[in-house]
Amino acid sequence: MKKNQVIDLGLTGYDELFMNDQERADIRKPKVEEIPLTELTPFKDHPFKVKNDEEMVELMKSIADSGVLAPALARPKDGGGYELISGHRRLAACKALGMETMPVIIRDLTDEEAVITMVDSNLQREHILPSEKAFAYKMKMDAMKRQGKRTDLTSSQVATKLDAATEIGKRAGESRDQVFRYIRLTELIPDILQMLDDGKIALTPAVELSYLQDFEQEALFSIMDCDEVTPSLSQAQRLRRMSEDQTFTDRTAMQVLSEVKGNQKEYVKVPVDQLRSYFRPDTSIKQMTETLVKAMEFYNKHLERQRRDRDAR
Repeated sequence: MKKNQVIDLGLTGYDELFMNDQERADIRKPKVEEIPLTELTPFKDHPFKVKNDEEMVELMKSIADSGVLAPALARPKDGGGYELISGHRRLAACKALGMETMPVIIRDLTDEEAVITMVDSNLQREHILPSEKAFAYKMKMDAMKRQGKRTDLTSSQVATKLDAATEIGKRAGESRDQVFRYIRLTELIPDILQMLDDGKIALTPAVELSYLQDFEQEALFSIMDCDEVTPSLSQAQRLRRMSEDQTFTDRTAMQVLSEVKGNQKEYVKVPVDQLRSYFRPDTSIKQMTETLVKAMEFYNKHLERQRRDRDAR
């Protein structure tokens, strides 16, 4: 133990012994301070995007009408000023409105505590992009690993990444496997990750594509962007196997993506009742289909004979 080190045992202070319950509650309540916006800096590698969308417009209107109702959270920086942990959208709205200060709760947090608090507070948002979840989950898991055996701001113990993922999923309302899927997305190149955020590619195929090497992903994105195609899950799995077998090339990737996916096949739908009059009552759907196909083949041959006869005249 270092000399003169002060240990906080969480015991009631001498002054608090002579306070009533309300006074004790007041002194322990987090203090909200009006902090100049110029002293607030964004959290390092903050994974959540601050966009000028409809939600931002609504937030600005609310702040203009009623002020900042929920204080932001920040921690002191060594060189002065404060690092914002939660409240990045509120900060952007206040700046856009020309405000000079905003209410902030200041807490002394370690790097790991700050990351975990930042992720947990931002995951409460209604709309979160897949890429935001991916990097947020990864940051939180890395912070938990650095903490040693702690999984949150209390003292829960974990021994493996599996337990950490379970804890993250429990707080986010997702399974452990889903947490790992999102973290895997951080291996995607930015262009494909953007396609995922834009809804052009589904989550599970994107996870499979994350196992491709970067240069393979670059080649695949060029094909997808040029031909306006995206892989199905089965196609993405084949592309992953090709990468693992070292048979992935631009040509083989194009061959896979050029195949018609099951959900892209076109069908002609005819009500069964409309066909029943042409068949015996005990005819199955399969037998009807086979008969119709043969009838169309016969009809096409008939048309071909008519064309030949016309040409021969």
